[in-house]
Amino acid sequence: MARLSVQIKKEILNLFLDDKLSFEQLSKKFDCTTATIIRNLKKDLGVEKYQEIIGSRLAKKNSTDSNKDIKFEQNKTLSINSEDQEFNFVELTPIDYEIENFSRKELSSIPIQEIEFPNVVYMIVSKNIELEIKLLKDFPYWEFLPEEDLKRKVIEIHFDSKSAKRACSKEQKVIKVPNTEVFRIVSPILISRGISRIVSAEKLIAL
Repeated sequence: MARLSVQIKKEILNLFLDDKLSFEQLSKKFDCTTATIIRNLKKDLGVEKYQEIIGSRLAKKNSTDSNKDIKFEQNKTLSINSEDQEFNFVELTPIDYEIENFSRKELSSIPIQEIEFPNVVYMIVSKNIELEIKLLKDFPYWEFLPEEDLKRKVIEIHFDSKSAKRACSKEQKVIKVPNTEVFRIVSPILISRGISRIVSAEKLIAL
């Protein structure tokens, strides 16, 4: 694939800042790997700003349901007080808090029992059909996690064959996994080999 033009890099940056497309979608749209997308975003934004945006979005995504519950209770309280005291107003304390990096670490991993796998995924293996075991720090889009997490052994899955083929080297091959329930079945075996996460561009799955 040819190098990304200045115009395409600008378009990728704008789509990322608008939070309109996921890394997988950007990868498909511009026919490049997610690593290329992330590398250019870091170059344009700076590593610190990039990590700040990713961490903020992850925290926001995982705290949305909690905030909805809190706001519902506040509205319910306001309604009750309005019925009991027709002309009295209740002042509500604004919700103002931050989620620290430690919390983001816990929120970022989805237990495998709760994950909804697609019907089919793809994996990159060696020519001998052996699993390619990596460390979480090898994946730029998860590098905001604590150093302890980045040392975890992981296996990678792809949700479409194109992204898998783009990331596949000449010494590797792409295989299709038609029954994704196999990951739940073999999770004890993976854990026994020191593998504690399954990683993709969008999800981090805890075994």
